[in-house]
Amino acid sequence: MRSLLLKPLNQHFYSRFHSSHRHQYSSYYCCNSPSRFPHSLFNFHPPIFSASSSPSPAPRFGLSSNRHFGSGLAEPGQSSTLMEVVKSVYAQGGERIAIRADQKSYSYAQLVSSAREISILLSAAGLKPVDGVRGNGPLCGARIGIVAKPCFEFVAGVLATWFSGGVAVPLAVSYPESELLHVMNDSEISMVLSTEDHREAMEKVASKCAAKFSLLPTASNISSQTSAYDQKNVGQMDALEGDDPALIIYTSGTTGKPKGALHTHNSVNSQVEFMPKFSVKGAWQRWRESYPQNGEKADDAITVFSGVPTMYTWLIQGYEALDPDLKTASAYAARQLRLMMCGSSALPVPILQQWETITGHRLLERYGMTEFVMAISNPLKGTRKAGTVGKPLPRVEVKIVQDESDHENTGVGEICVKSPSLFKEYWKLPHVTKESFTDDGFFKTGDAGKIDADGYYVILGRTSADIMKVGGFKLSALEIESILLEHTSVAECCVLGLPDKDYGDAVCAIIVLNEESKKQQDKESKPALSLEELREWAKEKLAPYKLPTKLFLWDSLPRNAMGKVNKKELKKVLAAQ
Repeated sequence: MRSLLLKPLNQHFYSRFHSSHRHQYSSYYCCNSPSRFPHSLFNFHPPIFSASSSPSPAPRFGLSSNRHFGSGLAEPGQSSTLMEVVKSVYAQGGERIAIRADQKSYSYAQLVSSAREISILLSAAGLKPVDGVRGNGPLCGARIGIVAKPCFEFVAGVLATWFSGGVAVPLAVSYPESELLHVMNDSEISMVLSTEDHREAMEKVASKCAAKFSLLPTASNISSQTSAYDQKNVGQMDALEGDDPALIIYTSGTTGKPKGALHTHNSVNSQVEFMPKFSVKGAWQRWRESYPQNGEKADDAITVFSGVPTMYTWLIQGYEALDPDLKTASAYAARQLRLMMCGSSALPVPILQQWETITGHRLLERYGMTEFVMAISNPLKGTRKAGTVGKPLPRVEVKIVQDESDHENTGVGEICVKSPSLFKEYWKLPHVTKESFTDDGFFKTGDAGKIDADGYYVILGRTSADIMKVGGFKLSALEIESILLEHTSVAECCVLGLPDKDYGDAVCAIIVLNEESKKQQDKESKPALSLEELREWAKEKLAPYKLPTKLFLWDSLPRNAMGKVNKKELKKVLAAQ
């Protein structure tokens, strides 16, 4: 396991860059997938504070300033620009460790020196200013594509782009060429920065987009001496204004072509962190390494884990496949973590319950999107209600807007959010941007939800994919999925509505059997679960109109990098059969 970590500057500054499962120097462990952007190098999560196991923590970059759990937003008067933090770091000594990656440590002096070197490279590239994009510095808002695994070079590349007045566009290392071309052409990337391991592929793609190409200088070629760039040099790197464009992150494209969400420096300053590559085996192993059963705690033990529902499903399956001794060791280790969180999509209650049985952790669910980072969360201390994502975070406004055609006053409607971390616009999509906001400035998330009696928000799914209309009733596919997951033969499931001439939608269930049922099915050469059996079992738990009328048994569910199923595409495939 490798990590890229930034350490505490003081109680007012923080950020969390990480390149693998561990971050925040011996205090955090995060196994996240991208935030509504396939294979993204960035993901957003609320700040979780924990004491470092280091007796004397070194400073780390801080891009926002808030000591309230989960808000991810700076309190008035506390926020700080990136350059103010850089200067503060230098005042305390630039040789302190800023990043740990690939079992190596890198100082702030190295980071700033590398960023300065790349900034000079960008400024000398002769990139033309971009019309219609406000930005300071020599790049005037030019978009710079950055291709690298989470590492020292990636951080330096992003900082250099900002130092030069550019807009960073993280490019996924696992994108097929067609998707890379879409993102690069859509964002009008002027130059691509890449590490050597992606050089051949990215030079080819860059040439097709008429973009320039350059390698990121490796950390080994950067001086570690603070004197290389003193305070005067650092001051020459103009910090951009809060509303200047900083970052374009592309959505996952589950409801259409990926859209570029343009974030400003203000919204980036709320929080930024790297996305690691997820591994079931690696996660359990990393926990066991942190907390061996002899009672000792590893020096670099992690204390916080954050994942998406699919990850927890896979982790449970991985746990069940372990031998008894490893099960015992794994469960013991997981119980030692301080906090475990879940986001990205609604967590089925059976998964939450299974995870709590294994690890003792009641997952803390919260709700966020690429467009506004994090908005709603269950409490760190207090009641974490199963099936809900909690309440709005500080300085975040949330409301439910009901469909005007819904005369039943069910309380179900579209979740709309207003937050300081809200993105500025969809890149080059002014019409879509306008349609995505209410007249009073709330962002329309496209997610259906409701508020329960305790003021907790319940996510019912995407309005375009998870809400079905069956015989005049509005149904939540997520609710039905949660029930079907309680069946002893079901490992995973997906519920969606298929066109029906009589009822509007027909409830269709796609089931992935667990390993035991799969073996039974292979042995008996007949389906281990029939539609009639499923309906008979579910009729005690679901209203008659919610029972599935079609059943498919599949080996696996097609998921994107977020672990989400593209139901719109599945509907097209199944409807054509």
